[in-house]
Amino acid sequence: MNMKRTRLLIYALCFIWGIYGLLANQEVFSAGKGKTVTFIPVEHEVERGLEAFLERNIKKAETDGTDHIVLEIYTPGGRVDAAIHIAKLMRETDIPITAYIVKNAFSAGAYIALNADEIVMKPSTTIGSAAVIDSQGNTAGQKAESAWKAEMLAAAELNDRDPLYAEAMVDPDVEIPALGLKKEKLLTLTASEAVKVGYAEKIVEDRQELLAYLNLEEAKVVESEPTFADKIARFVTNPVIVPILLSLGSLGLVLELYTPGFGIAGSIGALSLFLFFYGHMIAGLAGWEAIILFVIGFILIILELFLPGGIIGIIGVIAMLTGLILAGGSGILLAIAIAIIITIIGSYFFIRSFGYNGPLKRLVLFDSTSSEKGYLSHSERIDLTGKTGISATPLRPAGSVKIDDEYIDVVSEGSFIGKGEKVKIVKVSGGRVVVRLAENNE
Repeated sequence: MNMKRTRLLIYALCFIWGIYGLLANQEVFSAGKGKTVTFIPVEHEVERGLEAFLERNIKKAETDGTDHIVLEIYTPGGRVDAAIHIAKLMRETDIPITAYIVKNAFSAGAYIALNADEIVMKPSTTIGSAAVIDSQGNTAGQKAESAWKAEMLAAAELNDRDPLYAEAMVDPDVEIPALGLKKEKLLTLTASEAVKVGYAEKIVEDRQELLAYLNLEEAKVVESEPTFADKIARFVTNPVIVPILLSLGSLGLVLELYTPGFGIAGSIGALSLFLFFYGHMIAGLAGWEAIILFVIGFILIILELFLPGGIIGIIGVIAMLTGLILAGGSGILLAIAIAIIITIIGSYFFIRSFGYNGPLKRLVLFDSTSSEKGYLSHSERIDLTGKTGISATPLRPAGSVKIDDEYIDVVSEGSFIGKGEKVKIVKVSGGRVVVRLAENNE
């Protein structure tokens, strides 16, 4: 019986070893000549999260001894600063890089492609239209446009491409009659046009054809897919999402001060700020110092509500702003300004609709001192109403009246009343006693 079990165990081990050998042989076969090519996606908007993703994967490719990197580009463009940093990474690595345009490479995407050693395009794809546009859809200004044009021209010249076409992608005043390009339009090249003018080396249908063109058809293919954390980082660092998160964060925390307990507003605010800092940390843009500064600043602002002075609050605001800038860079200033405006407007309408019900209620005086509640700055002589007396001085219109051997400071209804005239008190309001000339029968 034991022999039978031993024999079965040996058979099982041989079977496992055989399967392992087949898998190992398959890996060697896929590796071909021992070369490796890494495919890295460059998709959606170009932002700081994509920059961090590419930096990490290019460094990993260098560590792993990758022979070739292929950037699969499909992007409408994005942040100029992120694109420039990505181009720097591409230029500094010794690994050959091919830009494989699988759909469109517009704006910053076109710039990234021009920094590659080669550009290969699928049929029906395009490259170009690289004007600098701000968040409102307008051109970013002469200074920014000039700097961006210089970057595009330098990228074109990097691999001996005619800079005229790169200039036409940026400047709508450039005309290229051979391509039918007139003024007021930016140049966008189709795949065939790009090959014709030297802005692409080849048009291929798929990866297999691309690898054959690169003489890497037997190379081992490595996929660099973004992780869940990468996706969060890319979402959070999107130029459109950043001001939304900051607005929700600041408005939520401020409204929490006007509501009892820790509720929905505070939870949304805290979650928004957590996502902002977490995403920027994953992207490699923020460190713990940014978070610590922000938290210290927030604590100081809370303390300012209970301590007199104002200095603590100012230091707290500076600390919070410094933390945000360290996390998001100088480009975050516009997002901070938007968040402040939204917070002020939102707080105003919230207070107007719901009033103070949170911790601030203990710090704000809501009671008013009115005469109806018994608060008087002087005695109110209601008993004088209807009485008559003699003006002790001329009333111009203020003066003095003698009533029952008592002199009273009064004011006439507006007309002049001479001394010694008979007057009647018609109204008493606070310390103001109003008189007029008395009728003969009064």
